[in-house]
Amino acid sequence: MFAPRTMPWPLVALFTAGYLASYLLPTTVGRLDSALPLSATQAGAIGSALLLSSASAGFTLAARVDRFGARALARLGLVLAALGYGSAALTDSVPAVVLGAVVGGFGSGTMTAVAASGIAAGRDPHRATTSGLLVVSALAGALYLTIPRLGPGHGLPLGAVALTALAVWPFTGRLPARTAPAAGSDGIRRPLPHRRSGLLLAATMPCWSLAQNALWGVSGRIGLGQAHLTEITVGAVFAVALGAGLLGVVGAGALGPRLGRALPIGLGTALIAGCVALSASATDLPSFALGEIAWNLCYPVVLSYVISLAAALDARGRWAVLVGSAASLGTAAGPLTGSLLSARAGFPAMGEILAMLLLLAAVPMAAVALRTAPRRLRVVEISLREAPVPDLAGTDVAARVTPVTVGGVTVRDLPAKGIPVVRIPLTDTPTATIPV
Repeated sequence: MFAPRTMPWPLVALFTAGYLASYLLPTTVGRLDSALPLSATQAGAIGSALLLSSASAGFTLAARVDRFGARALARLGLVLAALGYGSAALTDSVPAVVLGAVVGGFGSGTMTAVAASGIAAGRDPHRATTSGLLVVSALAGALYLTIPRLGPGHGLPLGAVALTALAVWPFTGRLPARTAPAAGSDGIRRPLPHRRSGLLLAATMPCWSLAQNALWGVSGRIGLGQAHLTEITVGAVFAVALGAGLLGVVGAGALGPRLGRALPIGLGTALIAGCVALSASATDLPSFALGEIAWNLCYPVVLSYVISLAAALDARGRWAVLVGSAASLGTAAGPLTGSLLSARAGFPAMGEILAMLLLLAAVPMAAVALRTAPRRLRVVEISLREAPVPDLAGTDVAARVTPVTVGGVTVRDLPAKGIPVVRIPLTDTPTATIPV
């Protein structure tokens, strides 16, 4: 689908625009609660509706990006996001705000699906993912510093997401109008590979995502109500926390696959659980800042490895989209879950419950990473000495394209002179027949 030689910046831009709404969720939900005639639970429900709409877009488009074309779907998502979030920002009518949030959420999910499919099909999914997380964290951090100084009202965070969607539009011109067909080159539609590992990861991700976004959705209220901070101070803490997330993303990008995926995912999730419990029990600025900053330092690191793991399960990006959409389901339920738990049990008890859920989710996620760890393969070289290789020097280039397939490895450009050599990795697959 995509085979970029350099960083796929159009996909990184789409990734940023698609994830920005969830990154701004705490201030969005808090301002809906304060600016509109809504309770905290109702405001959290609107945030959940936004993210649920985003998840539904991902599930709908998981296997259809290459059918409709990346450029068309990306532009559709940008239009829906700009119209939905923009209209919600400009009205005080609660039904109109809900409708705009749902439409904008579907646009965010569409952009994320295109970005995830393209990144998974690229040459270095982990590097592209960390770049996307780096950009969206930096943008969200800047907005957390800026929005409190621009005045009250629910329209500012929603308007920022709408404007970001418009700013990303020029990048879509570099996306392909149509991508590879869904079926393989032999006309056979390929099923999802690594089905058991993919299903286990997709089933675990809602719990992993819900636990964190339940806290993220009420973090603003913890800072304002339990830690007794001002909105400007809370915004500054979030900005510093997202800045720490930038350091985490840079570190994850520099580390790459050196430690594999199981250790960063398993140990990182355990560290996140401790940060969630600390942040939820904070009663002053130092404890609140420490919990939020440490949490945001670890979260994007683990997320980058999870996205990379999902991308490794299928080169066409279908598992990446499905796992991302499953995570969005947990994200969608997060604000409402956090509001309900905090209202009934209090913030500290909520943090303990969410921390336990994260620890339980870490086990199957690390198991999938171990199961799908890349193995070192031996390689054998086969010289096709019996193959007649005519002297094609000086002939048309098209005449020199003579496909030779060996165990799924196709050599198309044979040399004008000499003996072609095919390098084949020795796997557990049956012995291949070499047609000559």
